[in-house]
Amino acid sequence: MVILGPETAADGAAIEALLDQCFGPGRYAKTAYRFREGVAPVDGLSFVARFGDALCGSLRFWPIEAGPVPALLLGPLAVDPTLRSRGIGIGLMILALAKAAREGHRAVMLVGDEPYYARVGFRKAPPARFTFPGPVDPSRLLIRELVPGALDGVSGAVVKARRGSAALAQPGRAEDQRNEDERHGGREQRAL
Repeated sequence: MVILGPETAADGAAIEALLDQCFGPGRYAKTAYRFREGVAPVDGLSFVARFGDALCGSLRFWPIEAGPVPALLLGPLAVDPTLRSRGIGIGLMILALAKAAREGHRAVMLVGDEPYYARVGFRKAPPARFTFPGPVDPSRLLIRELVPGALDGVSGAVVKARRGSAALAQPGRAEDQRNEDERHGGREQRAL
């Protein structure tokens, strides 16, 4: 049975090994990695999948700004190639996107294949609305509003969130959610 739950501090090496297995060293050359350099993933929104004692999936979010709007960048999403097509990636996204919404985050972007990510509500970004600090295939730029209308009429450069731009969440919502999580054992888990 595969168990989905929060990433722990001890998962770092296993996640890096999984990313190497899934994407190889070429992943560092991708534009999306520029948003991850020198920045920690968004606290509380990193999830993993475990099959027995082995880590077999990982998903993280990174703080960005899409034009003037604080947002999240989803990725990388990685699943052990021997366990693909079992719903692990979709399960990780459902779990993580629900928590991001509960914490008050408003919008998520990613670069990926629309047919896959559309299953959890992503759609192509409107043409020519967002620019990146490197090449991005516009047909692979996807968005999902966690709050309807959060990106209506928004355009501009997509950049790393400025320091202190943890105004990603609505005031008080993240703290309320942390308190609620603590009352329920502090762990969200789901079995597949």
